[in-house]
Amino acid sequence: MGNEILKGDRFMDRKDFLLTLGKGAAIAGIAYCVGCAANNNDVPTAPTGVDMTLDLSQSANSALNTVGGSIVNNGIIIGRTGTSSFVAVSSACTHQGTTIQFQLNNNRFYCNNHGSTYALDGTVTLGPAARNLVKYNTTFSGNSLRIYS
Repeated sequence: MGNEILKGDRFMDRKDFLLTLGKGAAIAGIAYCVGCAANNNDVPTAPTGVDMTLDLSQSANSALNTVGGSIVNNGIIIGRTGTSSFVAVSSACTHQGTTIQFQLNNNRFYCNNHGSTYALDGTVTLGPAARNLVKYNTTFSGNSLRIYS
C-alpha cells in the first residue's frame, strides 16, 4: 500500500497516477499551443500607405537623438542605428501582436512576450513568429526624419 494513491473510493498505483498526470499535462500543453495558433490570426496588420515626417527637435521624438534610441509611432517602431541612419518596421510582433523592442546592441528587434526576434530588416530570426515585420524606408535631413512605404 506504500506505492498507492487514493482516487475516489479506490487506490491507484503510482505508475497509473503518473501516467494520468502526464496525459493531463500533455492535453493542457496542446490546448495552449492551439490557442497560440488561433490567436495568430488576430495579429494587427502593419500600417500601409505610410508617409510621415518626424521632427527630432520635438520632445516626443527625443529618444531618436541618441544612437540606439527608439520610439513607436502609429504602429511603427523607429530606431536610430547610426549618426544619420535609422530603421523603421511595423511594431506588432507577427506572432501575437505584442509591441516589439529595438535592441541595437543585439542588432535586432525583440518580442518579450514569447521571445521572437527579428533582424533589423524585419526578417524573423527566431520564432515562434513565422512572418516578417514590414520594413519602411527612411530619409534623414537636418531634424526631419521621413518614414514612408
